[in-house]
Amino acid sequence: MATTRQNSVTSWLVIGLGNPGPKYEKTRHNLGFRLVDLLASRMGIRVTREECRALIGHGRIHNQKVELAKPQTFMNLSGDSVNCLIAKDDRTVQGLIVISDDLALPFGSMRIRANGSHGGQNGLRSIIDRLGTQEFTRLRIGIKPEFPINDAAKFVLDDFSRAEASEVENLLVRAADAVESIVTEGIDAAMAKFN
Repeated sequence: MATTRQNSVTSWLVIGLGNPGPKYEKTRHNLGFRLVDLLASRMGIRVTREECRALIGHGRIHNQKVELAKPQTFMNLSGDSVNCLIAKDDRTVQGLIVISDDLALPFGSMRIRANGSHGGQNGLRSIIDRLGTQEFTRLRIGIKPEFPINDAAKFVLDDFSRAEASEVENLLVRAADAVESIVTEGIDAAMAKFN
């Protein structure tokens, strides 16, 4: 099914989740934004046009038409922006890829899924609620530390530690490769390579 999805998609909408503003730029919750920025840099895409309370840019990953977007609604209301974006012509839920941090996955890991629950991630929860479906591709990037967390909300809004920060750059490169693989080879191939 996933391979069929890839073959039938003519345009991809890649959404990176995060919170707008310099205060949140380097926080754990902004890995989605940072990955969109890395993809934009690789592909020469400017993610600056305002649409549906998001910053968006158009380009190509290899021969595939791609739009990169960063909702500016804050994490918990991401679904408002995504629902508006997906309602536009040439955009489909089948071509939607959502990138988020994940407090349930160990730091440094990532998971690609063709569908599924929000897993407690409020941005994904908002998107599922607003779209009325869980049937979209997501790439979740692990941020769970090896120690217990007393305050999850504070933890995700903190910057990475100095030790983590150097690893994050490598993790984002791998995650960008994974998004390119989803778009060009299909989700089954990407899952086999990167999960």
